[in-house]
Amino acid sequence: MVTLILFVLIFGVVVISHEFGHFLLAKANGIHVIEFSVGMGPNLFSFQKGDTKYSLKLLPIGGACMFEGEDGLNEKEDGEDHSGSFLNANVWARISTVLAGPVFNFILGFIIAFIMVNLIVIRDPVATEIVDGGAAQEAGLQPGDRILSLNGSKIHLYEEIQLFTLTYRGGNVTVQYERDGVKGTTTLTPKYDESAGRYMIGISNADFVQLSGLDCFRYSWYEMRYCVTMTWKSLAMLVQGQVSRQDVAGPVGIAVNVVGKTYESTKDYGWQNVLVNMLNITLMLTVNLGILNLLPIPALDGGRLVFLIWEAITHKPVPPEKEGMVHFIGLVFFMVLMVFLLFNDLVYIFGYSIRDILLSVDKEHTAWYALFTFAEDAILISFSCRSANKP
Repeated sequence: MVTLILFVLIFGVVVISHEFGHFLLAKANGIHVIEFSVGMGPNLFSFQKGDTKYSLKLLPIGGACMFEGEDGLNEKEDGEDHSGSFLNANVWARISTVLAGPVFNFILGFIIAFIMVNLIVIRDPVATEIVDGGAAQEAGLQPGDRILSLNGSKIHLYEEIQLFTLTYRGGNVTVQYERDGVKGTTTLTPKYDESAGRYMIGISNADFVQLSGLDCFRYSWYEMRYCVTMTWKSLAMLVQGQVSRQDVAGPVGIAVNVVGKTYESTKDYGWQNVLVNMLNITLMLTVNLGILNLLPIPALDGGRLVFLIWEAITHKPVPPEKEGMVHFIGLVFFMVLMVFLLFNDLVYIFGYSIRDILLSVDKEHTAWYALFTFAEDAILISFSCRSANKP
């Protein structure tokens, strides 16, 4: 029950902040907001204020902000005023309204990062220990060296070093470091660690720093930058086939395997430890949602922005019915993707597939069995192809 409550709170905060961004900019740009709702499903409570209906829904997951004309159609009857329609707003007003959702996700992320760096200590990228026989020792690095950059990418947090090694795919690494106030440069080749299952530089860190003053703002930005970088690199790994089926999770997987397991592993250390870890999950999810919604994919904010930017450049809007069809195709794709993610979560959690369930229930329904066999195998083949390309 605690896991469910935590997941609902985290998911709700992330989605509602996104929709609230759309809501504020729509109001500021004179776009008619038909309804702003918290949750999904049937209404529990609602009230009308001005032209907008505010609703609390039965299912406490997410929220929505609906504009007049958002779907390419004016909602009011012919002959009525359509001045507040999304379709009739200035193109830059529409761009800012659509862009506001992801932007508010990043604003939420910075606020969460600021709270986190004030609650906990951070780890500076200082080598407090050099592993014997490791790549760092062979390159001449010493305990106390501060890592400034790896292959030209600036390093401000120890976690950024861990992310670099996690996504490392071979070759020499140029390391810029600072020792006793003097900067130096060396080259090393990370070594593969069988127990860790990834490449390692060969340094460890136990240098925890308590922040204060303006440093809190600076390191909040570093935390945000780290989350953005990790999201982009994760997407790149997914596209390049370096992510396995088990690494892909939907809402159920996030609730059980991320929120649930994190809570169970931290609850014995006190509420502050639980809070910090839940904030960290929220930070990652809100940054993920912000970035994914900026991708130029139909049905997402990024897909809408493509059409709006085209209109701003050419001064000719794409016909609403054509744009609507493109977004509809994107919506169908995401519905199919959500079904797959749910299926994948259940397979991962319970250890057997829908095909096994159907066969155990009724072996005679061969048509249904064949259908799910085809669908499941198609998914498995796509992931097998990705795994085969893994270096």
